[in-house]
Amino acid sequence: MAAEGEGNYYGKHGEPRKFDPKFRGPIYNRHCTDVLCCIIFIVVILGYIALGIVAWVHGDPRKVAYPTDSYGKFCGQMGTPNENKTILFYFNILKCASPIVLINLQCPTTQLCVAKCPDRFATYIDMQASYRYNSSYWEYYRQFCRPGFNNPKKSIAEVLRDEDCPSVIIPSRPFIKRCFPDFTTKNGVLTVANKTTFKDGRGVIRNVTDLREAANGINSVLDARSIGMKIFEDYASSWYWILIALFIAMILSLLFLVLLRFTAGFLFWIFIASVLGIIGYGIFHCYWEYDSLRGMPGSDLTIYDIGFQTDFRVYLQLRQTWLAFMIILCIVELIIILMLIFLRNRIAIAITLLQEGSRAIGYIMSTLFYPIVTFILITICISYWAVTAVFLATSGEPVYKVMANQTLCKYANLTCSPTTFNTTNVTKVCPGAQCTFAFYGGESLYHRYIFVFQICNAFVFLWLVNFAIALGQCTLAGAFASYYWAFRKPADIPVCPVFSSFGRAIRYHTGSLAFGSLILAIVQMIRIILEYLDHRLKASQNSFTRFLLCCLKCCFWCLEKFIKFINRNAYIMIAMYGKNFCTSAKEAFFLLMRNVVRVAVLDKVTDFLLFLGKILVAGGVGVLAFFFFTRRIPVIMEETPALNYYWIPLLTVIIGSYLIAHGFFSVYAMCVDTLFLCFCEDLERNDGSAAKPYFMSASLHRILGKKETNPRKGK
Repeated sequence: MAAEGEGNYYGKHGEPRKFDPKFRGPIYNRHCTDVLCCIIFIVVILGYIALGIVAWVHGDPRKVAYPTDSYGKFCGQMGTPNENKTILFYFNILKCASPIVLINLQCPTTQLCVAKCPDRFATYIDMQASYRYNSSYWEYYRQFCRPGFNNPKKSIAEVLRDEDCPSVIIPSRPFIKRCFPDFTTKNGVLTVANKTTFKDGRGVIRNVTDLREAANGINSVLDARSIGMKIFEDYASSWYWILIALFIAMILSLLFLVLLRFTAGFLFWIFIASVLGIIGYGIFHCYWEYDSLRGMPGSDLTIYDIGFQTDFRVYLQLRQTWLAFMIILCIVELIIILMLIFLRNRIAIAITLLQEGSRAIGYIMSTLFYPIVTFILITICISYWAVTAVFLATSGEPVYKVMANQTLCKYANLTCSPTTFNTTNVTKVCPGAQCTFAFYGGESLYHRYIFVFQICNAFVFLWLVNFAIALGQCTLAGAFASYYWAFRKPADIPVCPVFSSFGRAIRYHTGSLAFGSLILAIVQMIRIILEYLDHRLKASQNSFTRFLLCCLKCCFWCLEKFIKFINRNAYIMIAMYGKNFCTSAKEAFFLLMRNVVRVAVLDKVTDFLLFLGKILVAGGVGVLAFFFFTRRIPVIMEETPALNYYWIPLLTVIIGSYLIAHGFFSVYAMCVDTLFLCFCEDLERNDGSAAKPYFMSASLHRILGKKETNPRKGK
């Protein structure tokens, strides 16, 4: 087992670090790490569950899909007076800023459940005038008045004050169980029922363009609904072929990982040769342009002579410009060649580690399927967050306020209940006072802090997602470390290394993983707040504020990337040595700094090869899907489903293939990173002698130019 004090290469007084000669891989006799953070994490999870329960008790997601009137009753609800009234009607649609707001939130006007939407223009004043001759006008208009109101002779001022009826009704059509104005366009002119103007019932002639914002929103929602139905039809008819394409992507990803074992070096050197060839052609082209401009009028002027020009094509007419380009490309070409010469051994190590990673995955195939566990955990986190957010957002209740005509009424703007308002003393003290709908929300302690709860919901969501990712990284690191530190491969690889590593991570290191995830979640939350502030201040003319926000966003973006890098390597050290997060992060950091050149080379080689693999998998499957869905494969042309938009399943296949490749290659990248840290530790711990033999593979031995004095079988 590892001795106490392992970590830094040098001790407190500069003496070389002493390693445990009995070290043989990941430590199995462990103790719990970062216990305090583990306790806090468990408490937060319990609190998060309690928040979800409270939100579930107070919230009602039906408010998102089903309309409610100003009394908080659902339209069309069985066993209520609204049972046959399934559509919501707004007294004054002009008060609604946008139909999107109507659908998701509420409109600040009286809302009423009706059996059907109005199909004509009418005002309360016109109805009163016509009622004297024909009572049918009132019978039609009263459908859109408050239930129980039956006094058509009541003055318009009193009706509007008491909110008994709308001042005007507009021809509407039901959409998502709401009445929206029936807009049409004729010859580019917006109309409602073939009219461009209407009376608002208050003595003012209004233009239907006052509803233009609502009309634009409704049209876009209608279009989106139509497109959404077609997309659903495409998925329904092509889901089988999409699954086949994704299965092909999985097979190609596995094949690419196998090929990397034999072709990693070939692919890398092909890439390097291509880069050098492209830069060489660039040098030749710059020289050709430089030579062709010889003797051309004005071509011998310098950039300083012509100064700054907005049209950059002017600079391309100067010989000096092409000479500068040629010099820069020559310098880049020379730097790359020198790096290849001086870093050839480290590049060879990186390529061998990539091949070793393929070999490790071949011995521990179960690691390729662990991303499914991470995917399930993240899906649970996302689902719980979304459900909790919806319940919190729909926790609002209708709030009513006293509206009085008298300015000195002491009850004005106080909360009231419409069911008991007439039995109170308010109407006697303030004649004409009404209990009217004010907004959806609440005045309890819970309702006042809903916004804070939403922030907490988002923060804990980030923490849990990062923890799920950290758990996966630590689990895979433990499995691959057990492969590297197996003295005889594969004979000494433990049974079920993935399951064992997962158990160790959960049992002993939940606190450490939660600690690293917490740090990352805090940084991500700050980035979200900065993005929100930047969005709100976009219209601001304060250049300094925008510059400061831009700098802060850039700094925290870099900080997040750095923390992800440190956390990833800290989890590898935790999987190997079982120490707490801070100690593991410190040891990983200094170990990487002692091998910084190898780290840089390995990262670039790995990033290139894996990026190439993702492009090949997604691009190859995408091209095959394109020819299939566009009926360009004669053999199976009859099997191609009829589609509204062939690009819908095509994009699904491409994006899904890329995500599948990313899932497989993320395991591969974690394998290479783990093997690299183990390799660096192996070099510092051992010298290849019989007493301290290397655990690295024979191929790495050969690259280092070291002979193995204690050869092993099974390598």
